[in-house]
This record gives sequence, structure tokens and C-alpha cells, in this order.
Amino acid sequence: MTPPRERWSAIEIAFWIVPVVAYFALPTFRTFGSQVFVAGLFALSLDLILGYARIVSLGHAAFFGLGAYTAGLLAHHGFGEPLSGLAAGAVVAALAGAATSVLIVRGQDLTRLIVTLGVGLMLYEVANRAASITGGVDGLSEVPMWPIFGVFRFGLDGSTAYVYSLVVLFAVFVLMRRVVRSPFGLSLRGVREGERRMPAIGVSVTRKLVIVYTLGAAIAGIAGALLAQTTQFVGIDVLGFQRSADILIMLVVGGAGYLYGGIVGAAIFMILQDRLASLSAAYWQFWLGLLLVLLVLFARGGLIPLAEGLSRRLRDRRAKRGRGPQEAGGG
Repeated sequence: MTPPRERWSAIEIAFWIVPVVAYFALPTFRTFGSQVFVAGLFALSLDLILGYARIVSLGHAAFFGLGAYTAGLLAHHGFGEPLSGLAAGAVVAALAGAATSVLIVRGQDLTRLIVTLGVGLMLYEVANRAASITGGVDGLSEVPMWPIFGVFRFGLDGSTAYVYSLVVLFAVFVLMRRVVRSPFGLSLRGVREGERRMPAIGVSVTRKLVIVYTLGAAIAGIAGALLAQTTQFVGIDVLGFQRSADILIMLVVGGAGYLYGGIVGAAIFMILQDRLASLSAAYWQFWLGLLLVLLVLFARGGLIPLAEGLSRRLRDRRAKRGRGPQEAGGG
């Protein structure tokens, strides 16, 4: 029997049914949808380190870019097997995360911001200088992918990319859901709520932060590899500061520390960006910025906490109405 904490609620099940329905109802959405799933996976990786361990990062795109270049270079040099590319991207990004985690976990918020930003800028410049390998500012354009399991080819309609990205996102999400609900995840919440008190009960805070930072880097690497595979192109912007900033905004919109927050935020941010750009090519950034400011003002913590608060209020009102007649009858 499945433990109660592992059961999926009706809302969660409905959440994952929506993209399945969208595949059939919105066929022209498939290419764009695959990019939303990639962004959601990337935001999920940031949520793991920010929402559950309070590690603030402005250079998380460094791991995303490493995953993208790893999968892209493998395909560029003749090995375009998708699942192996994902695994390779995860390993390379995880190694980079483990190597830099020592600098990250020992500092405070401002130190972490500067270090993560510095790491991202250095990798960006390395990719720019190594144009013979990465393609430099022109990007890595020849990234032919093999069919998934030798059957499902990546086509121009985006069908395979959509399903592939959704399956990878869901698989990683299920894994992270188990992680955050495990004793390790509970210890992370303890570190988040009271980092200085955890050593008193025998918890190694540094070790926990190193593990979660490495894990977050690995997931970001998977997201980057997925982008390279579904677009069959790797641009130098995968390592750029703008990508790190965008993914942070997506997480703020959805709500950090909920897993679903990053996915919801990525979908809303990208859909708004696409719609506003089509309506006003010159001023779309202004309207997007205005909407984000309003969202932060009226939905502090993000949309997921806002939805939870509204749901709690409705339950309380229903409970009060239910108690009213009983109390009246009892009197």
C-alpha cells in the first residue's frame, strides 16, 4: 500500500493531464510546448536549491549550458542517442556543481550571488573564446539527433519533441517529489528554516547543501541537454546571465519551495512573453514587467501560495457554514 505522503491528489493528476490534452487539442502548440517543458525542468532545478535549501543563484545557467553543450557536442561529433546525451549532460553538470559547491555553501546570500554570477560569466567567456569547439557567438548548429529508441524521429511538427520533453519532465519531477518527501528532504527544510540549529541535532549542514546543490546542477544539465536535443542547436545564450535571470523570475512567479511553482511559473512567463510579443513587438517588455510587478504586489510568494491561501479560505468558509446549522439546532 502506498504511504499517504506519496499519494497523488486529484489536483496533481489533473495538472499532468492538461499537457496531454493540449497535445491533441493544440497541435500547433507542440513546438512551443516542448520549450515550456524545458524551461519548467530548468526552473525545477533552481527550485530545489533555492526553495528547499535557500541557496540564491544568479548563475544557474552555467549548469544548463554545460548540459546543452555536452549533448550538443556529442551529437555534433556523431553520437546523437538522446537518452545517453541526457545522462552525459547530467553528469558533466553535476561534476561542475560538486566542484563549485564548496565555494557556494560556505558563503551567505550576497557571497553566493557573486560566486554563482562569476562562475556563469567565466563559462560564458570560455564558450565564446573556444569558438572552434562551441561555435562561439554563431552557436553549434549541426546537432543531428537519432530517433528515440530507433523509432521516434524528431520532426518539424514538434510532436516527438513535445512528448519526449513532457516524459523527461514528469520523470524528473517524480524523482524530485520523492526526494523532497524523504528524510533528506525533511532535513533540507530544517536547514532552510533554521540553519544554525541543525548542527545541534547532529545534521551536517554543509554536506546537505553540497548534495542538493550538485543534484540541482544535474537537473539543470538535463534541461540544457533536452533543449539542445529538441532544437538541434546550441547557442551561446544558454550560458548567459539573461537565462539565469529569466528562470529566477519564473520561479518567483510560480512560487519557490513547491516543485510545481517553477513549472507553473515557466508556463505563465513564456506564454505571456509569446502573447505580448505578438501583440506589441516594440513594447512587450514593458507590459510583461508591469504584469510581473502587479503579480508580486498582489500574489506575494507566487501563484501557488496564492492558490493555497484561497483554497484554505474557501474550506474555512464551508466549515463555518456547516457548523452554523448544527450549533443552531443544538441551541
